[in-house]
Amino acid sequence: MEFFRIRKDIPFMRHALVFNVISLITFLLAVFFLAHKGLHFSVEFTGGTLMEVRYPQAPNLDSLRKKLESDGFSDPQVQNFGSSTDVLIRVPLAKDGDSNKVSAHVLTSLQAVDSANPPELKRVEFVGPQVGKELASDGAMALLLVVIGIVVYLAIRFEWRFAVSAVIANLHDVIIILGCFALFQWEFSLPVLAAILAVLGYSVNESVVVFDRVRETFKKQKKMSTPEVLDHAITSTISRTIITHGCTQMMVTSMLIFGGVALHYFALALTIGICFGIYSSVLVASPLVMWLGVSREQFLPKPKVEKQEAVV
Repeated sequence: MEFFRIRKDIPFMRHALVFNVISLITFLLAVFFLAHKGLHFSVEFTGGTLMEVRYPQAPNLDSLRKKLESDGFSDPQVQNFGSSTDVLIRVPLAKDGDSNKVSAHVLTSLQAVDSANPPELKRVEFVGPQVGKELASDGAMALLLVVIGIVVYLAIRFEWRFAVSAVIANLHDVIIILGCFALFQWEFSLPVLAAILAVLGYSVNESVVVFDRVRETFKKQKKMSTPEVLDHAITSTISRTIITHGCTQMMVTSMLIFGGVALHYFALALTIGICFGIYSSVLVASPLVMWLGVSREQFLPKPKVEKQEAVV
């Protein structure tokens, strides 16, 4: 399906060096912010107390959040859980580590907001710092396994040059997302980690589409040079890229606007990943494939060598 078709190939590879310099600068800035500021981890990673309360009527979440902040709880997370009357509250790890005292203090603060609408405590859970460290290490391992899987898949389906280029481009997207979260000190939580894993799969899908068209063009257009083949592959998939990414971004934008606090950073990470995923798949991975020396001969079937019978 195509909305439009571009008759003349756009010379993307002519400006490949410029695009990759921009990518390198963006990548280095993201690394700098990660090293200088670090990520603002949520309670799942740092440890803390999780409480679920139920109200007779839907409360004002902003009022609850401001009350907890004024009572000494730094960066409390207050969001609806299931319905408008069920509220999930996360507060960072207390110095004394006593979750009973923390939950009692939180409940007292909530009751002071609106005495006519008292909360009922449903459950309390304590997340220790050791659990947070395990989640962080498990998340890093998940990212590593995804990267290894992508490399193996692309190396088998295409060629090692495509695998290396796609992984570099995808890691470029991941580092930029993390750099944005470090720069603005947005909260890095488990949903954000899930969004990063989704972006990895989403970006490699775009790279596979372009690489598949590259392989097809190499076989059909024998007079085209490698840069011309890459330009043709990217140009011929632009309509598909706009349809796919446009529809996805509409859904992500609706989550970003209407999803509330629970989905805000998840949708934000996806938005950054989609935008840079298009850029990296087209303007980072393709030039890298060209510079690594991809050629038509790598996709042509090798001639069979007939064995000659020995003459006695």
